[in-house]
Amino acid sequence: MEFDIDELKEKANEDYEEAWLESKNLIEKEGEFLELKDKASENSLFELIQETRQILLNQGFREVLVPTLIESDEIFKQYGPQASVILDRIFFLATLDRPDLGISDEKIGEIKSIVPGFDSQEKLESIFKRYKEGEIESDDLLEALVEELGVQEKQAAKILSLFKEFQELEPKPTDMTLRSHTTAAWFSVLKQFQQRENLPIQLFTIGPKYRREQKLDKTHLYESWTASLVLMVEEMSLEDGKKLTEKIMKELGFEEVECRIKSATSKYYAPETEFEVYVEHPEKSEMIEIGDAGFYSPIALAKYGIPNLVFNLGIGLERILMIRERADDIRKLIYPYQYQEIELSDEEIAKMIEIGEKPKTKIGKEIAEKIQQLAREKRNEPSPCEFEVFKGEISDVEARICLIEPEKDTELIGPAGFNEIFVYDGNIIGVPPEGWEEDEFLSKVRNEGIKTDLTYMEAFSLLAARKIEEAIQEGKEEVQIRVPIVKTLGDLNLKVGKKVRRYITDNQKKIDIRGPVFTTISAEIK
Repeated sequence: MEFDIDELKEKANEDYEEAWLESKNLIEKEGEFLELKDKASENSLFELIQETRQILLNQGFREVLVPTLIESDEIFKQYGPQASVILDRIFFLATLDRPDLGISDEKIGEIKSIVPGFDSQEKLESIFKRYKEGEIESDDLLEALVEELGVQEKQAAKILSLFKEFQELEPKPTDMTLRSHTTAAWFSVLKQFQQRENLPIQLFTIGPKYRREQKLDKTHLYESWTASLVLMVEEMSLEDGKKLTEKIMKELGFEEVECRIKSATSKYYAPETEFEVYVEHPEKSEMIEIGDAGFYSPIALAKYGIPNLVFNLGIGLERILMIRERADDIRKLIYPYQYQEIELSDEEIAKMIEIGEKPKTKIGKEIAEKIQQLAREKRNEPSPCEFEVFKGEISDVEARICLIEPEKDTELIGPAGFNEIFVYDGNIIGVPPEGWEEDEFLSKVRNEGIKTDLTYMEAFSLLAARKIEEAIQEGKEEVQIRVPIVKTLGDLNLKVGKKVRRYITDNQKKIDIRGPVFTTISAEIK
């Protein structure tokens, strides 16, 4: 069942609370309808994350979680004078202050129009005070009104809507940020670890970082994933760091690795120790940057009370994934459901064309087959005419089912009654079983397209059999099912999913199954 979206939006605009309350009727409370299908698939990014985790664990590193929320003071400790330059790439968090909600005589009057006889002003003031002081959480405020004031949920919502202070709230910035690089969290983590563990301290974490990129494009997203490791040791050289980096890269499948010292060093690294990690692209034969590494600045470490060397390596996992997947657009790789164009072969489209309604009983399925058989045998009989398909008992009632054509000077079955469904070059086409050889397009469809084995008559006969079953269940004495001129798949009891329709629309393909079917089934039920 699909919701009527336009109706829901219209009702919500008129009275949101009433529409919301009514929406519960769209959901069944009892019954066993769920049948899961096997649509399991792994996300390629998380497959890479798991692979990287295992590599680092095998190298002897300990996995930890590091904070995502970072005070801006931490950035100044790490970057020194450079901090103010890089702050524009950082997302700062904001909060909403809880409003002071005064209850005037005018407000009491408005509340009484919602809750006749309302006399709980002191209780309401107490609720608002506790909300302001944080004793009542925001998502519990409505429930508190319902329980403590003894009002209905709809009334409580309308009471809250009277206080415009909620709509006038504006975010206020804080000094809290989303980490723009994992290093922002490592310093405080290492400060704690050095008190709890002997050297060497070998840690890694895998998680997202957030950067306020100036533009989102094929290589830039606000959120990206990094595998980051740190080594706190008594002795270690830059050469050791490069060799460790090369070893990890080879474990990830890259034989050609280059570590290039940066000409300008980030201030949280020691001078001339920061290097970028490049690996060879398997197809383009060019070196691609996928990581950054170096020794943390002793000055930055000193601000955290850390007296030992710390080596850090950060690996951009989306970069690696782009190389592996031969992708040129990170947006399509990470968010394919939003950016990737739908690609379907004719064979895939053909498999996605389905019958709409089908008979549910054995006798119903037999009747559908008899309709098809008789229609094929008598298709050219001149009208008016009537041919009996079935006479007998169905679900404890007597039924007589006939193929009929009451109109004069025509035939029992219309010219398109036995058309077949083909898929050709992304188009869904109805094709006559014979004739039209001179039509160049139809000839191509027949010779090069994918035949679905679905005919108009099959789809119609299954629909007719199901409608007869429903008529019997509803106690009707007669029912007639007729398909005149077909214009859409729905006219013919066929359907395709949204994926196919989106593909056809995006690629300017078409569904053309137009044709005069003019077929009628009648059933008398006693």
